[in-house]
Amino acid sequence: MKKAYLQIIAAAVLWGCIGLFLKLLTAAGLTSMQGVALRSAVGCIVYGLFLFFTHRKALFIVPRDWYYFFGTGVCSLLFFNWCYFSAITLSSMSVAAVLLYTSPVFVTLMSALLFREAITPVKATALAVTFAGCVLVTGLFPLGQNTISLPVVLFGLGSGFGYALYSIFGKFVLKKYAPATVTFYTILFCAIFSLPLSGLRTNLSALADWRAWTGALGVGVLCCALPYHLYTAGLRDAEPGRAAILATIEPFVAAGLGILLFHEAVTPWKLLGMAAILGAVLLLNLPEKKS
Repeated sequence: MKKAYLQIIAAAVLWGCIGLFLKLLTAAGLTSMQGVALRSAVGCIVYGLFLFFTHRKALFIVPRDWYYFFGTGVCSLLFFNWCYFSAITLSSMSVAAVLLYTSPVFVTLMSALLFREAITPVKATALAVTFAGCVLVTGLFPLGQNTISLPVVLFGLGSGFGYALYSIFGKFVLKKYAPATVTFYTILFCAIFSLPLSGLRTNLSALADWRAWTGALGVGVLCCALPYHLYTAGLRDAEPGRAAILATIEPFVAAGLGILLFHEAVTPWKLLGMAAILGAVLLLNLPEKKS
């Protein structure tokens, strides 16, 4: 079980690095949704080639099981990205990030309903501490004074719900398929549906920029294929609710990189938020008392 938790934390650390490569994509002239499409396309191609040469059996599925991967790839991965970037467009990165990290609440509630996963006092405390930490890290409190419109709230909660669905759909499909298969077909379905929606074909000139390909390889391999493989492998042996809370170490990593590499402001509130997120992760890894 500890190995599963470490895999989930490692995935969250890699997701926390996504900003480094998105800056390259943006500098090359690509929009956020084009970055999403490029991320899934590159991740799908690289991971598919890796499996072809190392674990070819993982590429085979029963055709009638397509709906599993429509759930993980479109209903979760693509839907959450669309909602997330819509929330950013209508408000700010801070507000969108806080609403995105309502996902552990959705996962915990759905896991209790579908998998009879107990909502323990430790887990409830970790949920509250995690959300408070995300609010502090993103700077929404105490600096955020603007009112949030209803569309922003709906898009933000939609992103959190879509993000949460991966843990739920993933838990079902992992009963039948290996993590490598789930990861590949999740990214494949996301690529198939996101490429037509992104308008990338109208901006192909941006792909001539070296920053576009450097960013695409980083965001596709290091921030998509590899972390989703690690998270899915960990999810096979971990409770979905606990996994979702552990994954919220992502904003901790993103904030740390922002401070170290981009000289973002270091405030007591941000440090307190980072400590809260790390504390929640440590809390979930304490040995459980047996009755």
